[in-house]
Amino acid sequence: MTVPQSETDGADRRPLHERIAADLRDDIMGGELAPGASLPSTARLKDRFDASNATVQKALQLLKEEGLVVGRAGASVTVREHRQRTVSPAALTTADRWLAEAAKHGTRARSVLREVVEVCPPADVRSAFGLPAGGTALLRSQILLIDDEPAELVDCYYPLSIARGTALMERRRIKGGAPALLAELGHPARRSVDRVSARIPTQEQYQALHLTSSTPVLRTLRVVHGDGDGPVEVTVMVKAGHLYELQYEFAMP
Repeated sequence: MTVPQSETDGADRRPLHERIAADLRDDIMGGELAPGASLPSTARLKDRFDASNATVQKALQLLKEEGLVVGRAGASVTVREHRQRTVSPAALTTADRWLAEAAKHGTRARSVLREVVEVCPPADVRSAFGLPAGGTALLRSQILLIDDEPAELVDCYYPLSIARGTALMERRRIKGGAPALLAELGHPARRSVDRVSARIPTQEQYQALHLTSSTPVLRTLRVVHGDGDGPVEVTVMVKAGHLYELQYEFAMP
């Protein structure tokens, strides 16, 4: 069967304003437009993208809603300060370290505990724990905020064999953090394995992170191993993909 040319030519069929926003978003994320820099004038954007004034304004409005740029009456649209962040996964092993890292950049960061409940985890979490379909684990869910804006969802899962009868089951913050408590319980973290993927946000993620478009989120599945055979913690972290990039550093052989 011959496939129609229209299905194979690779044309970008997104609305023009979304394509314009995507290119400008890439300029911002790549540093071509630095924090505080003015975006090109509407006239220049119209020429660059062969677009109408209304289409350009629609693209800029999308970036404003995402929090990437700021526009004021009578002034140019500028890239928002302290919005894009480069994070090192190795340096952000706990929420407390995440908060401390955010504070280094002059921002106010805090965490809010959403719930502590026994649940049937997602399939990849169950697989990491070796749980059967319908198997349960303890969930400690929190949201991390920067300058009172949602920045990341963090769902930490623990085997019930470890969590039962401990402060992990209590709906409050754990003094010193969960890793310290796990170590006290005889389950110190020895090794962590991350799997990072880009996904379209779920409805819950879209609402909780106050997203305004279907730009991908970065989902990290972190499996923390102790001295035993199975993981002592499995964490699912979700960040808005257009606001973050992950930086990895390793020695070359």
